[in-house]
Formats: sequence, structure tokens, C-alpha cells
Amino acid sequence: MAHMCRLVTGSAASCAGWVGVIVATATNDWVRTCEYALATCIRMDELGTRGLWAECTISPALYHCQALSQMLSLPAYVQTSRALMICACLLGLPAMLLVLMSMPCVRLQNDNFAVKQLRARVGGVLFILMALCGIISTVWFPIGSHQEEHLMSFGFSLYAGWVGSGLCLLGGITILCCQGTDPGTPGRDNSFYYSRQRGTATPLDPPANHAKSARV
Repeated sequence: MAHMCRLVTGSAASCAGWVGVIVATATNDWVRTCEYALATCIRMDELGTRGLWAECTISPALYHCQALSQMLSLPAYVQTSRALMICACLLGLPAMLLVLMSMPCVRLQNDNFAVKQLRARVGGVLFILMALCGIISTVWFPIGSHQEEHLMSFGFSLYAGWVGSGLCLLGGITILCCQGTDPGTPGRDNSFYYSRQRGTATPLDPPANHAKSARV
């Protein structure tokens, strides 16, 4: 039961983290750039937000975005962050499928406890790799943006990436720490019974043998 609870907890945390990573990848509010105070930048239409796919300008009456479509002219940190976040999003699908197929309530043909344990461990490793990709990307991007121009604050997308990566890391470690016992292995109580007359432990006979001896 404890094995099942840890597996479900790790799966839920990893799934929530995967959603956070996807949200961070799809949105463009990673960092906010401005050389003045926040109110002054908004009045002067100089408050900008930057993400993996576009640069936007925020003003009271306008929200304008310019897509970053020139791949060869983009800085290295933008291209690397894009690649890492895309890899993190793609790794979430096989990791989630492997963990779900390792649940005790899921039965597949020619399936046993060792195979389920292997699936869970591979899924946990994939979640940890996914978290590492997200952490590297969300840390490197603001550092690179600050080197290019003045970085005023972090955006919502960056926080979503941090939280999502942290949940994936926590969920992957929880899944790897799940060490259950094979429910199909017979215990000692089922393998022997105690003979009061002789005082020795004798293996249990099959039910057919007991039926035959009863008839005799």
C-alpha cells in the first residue's frame, strides 16, 4: 500500500510539473526589461517582455509582440533554451506512460513485478532529465537576457518553469525511491505448516493430495 501511495504521489507531482513546463514553453513572459521605474516604462511604452518565441512591448493601450523567427541570428542562449524546453516537453509523454503502466492496478500481457519496477525506474529517470532540462533553460535565459539589456524582473512564465521543473524533480525522485515487494511471492506462512504431533515443519501438500487422503 505504501508503494502504491508513493508511486501515485510521484506521478501526480510529475504530471503537474509537466504542465508547468509546457505553460512556460508556450508563453513569452519570461523576463521583463526596462531601464527606468515600472510606472515610467509603462507611460513611455518601454516595458518589454521576452520569451522563447517573441519579444513584446506593454503599454496601457497596446500589447505588441514581434516573433523571433530568424533562427540563425538569435543568441545562443535563446536557441539552447528553446531546444531544452522542447526536449523537456517531449520527454514528459513517454515518462508519464511508463509510470502509468507500472501501476499495480494496470495489467498487461506477460507482465510481472520486475517489469513494472523497471518501467517505473525508467519513467522516474526521464522525469529527472526533464527537470534538469527545465532548470538549465530557466536559469540560463535570464542570465543571457541581463547581459544583453537591463533586466528588471522575472515574468510569470519563468516562475511556471521553475515550479514545474521542481515538481518533476521531486516526482522523479519519489518514483525512484519506490521499493515494493512482489505480491505473487508466497510467504513463509503459506509454504509450511506446523505439525503438533511430530513438532516439525512440513511442506504443505497440494489440495488434490489432501482430498485423496481424506477418501482413503
